Amino acid sequence: MEQGAAMTPTEKFLSRVEHRQTGPGRWQFRVPTRKDRHMSGAVRETDEGVLLLHDFGGDSVPDILDAIGLQPSDLFPEKLTHHAKSERRPFPASDVLRCVAFEAMVVAAAAVALLAGEPFTEVDRERLILAASRIQAAITAAGLSHG
Repeated sequence: MEQGAAMTPTEKFLSRVEHRQTGPGRWQFRVPTRKDRHMSGAVRETDEGVLLLHDFGGDSVPDILDAIGLQPSDLFPEKLTHHAKSERRPFPASDVLRCVAFEAMVVAAAAVALLAGEPFTEVDRERLILAASRIQAAITAAGLSHG
């Protein structure tokens, strides 16, 4: 980047979170509003340079941005040449699947324990409910119906 040049929305955001690129204009990131061991956030840059964020754990975009010192306006380039069309599925299915793969393993581990007759602790129950809610959030973020 040239010295003195303004950072793009993508550069601003990615410089403040732990992330990994999953494809052209797509990344996963560790959500800064909680102590997540896995990257449960997805970010995508549109053709217009707008940044789309989603946390499969359910934290809001304003809360995530506040945690890293950004504003919602930081997700948009300084000048949009035209109005962006609404996107039905802002996150590709492959990104959604990557973000919920761990949650599916949690559910599978719970099923194995249940079949073996092992009792669930309250912590186990809470983690299973969290996994289910994150999977539902992924379905919604992918623009799919669950019916």
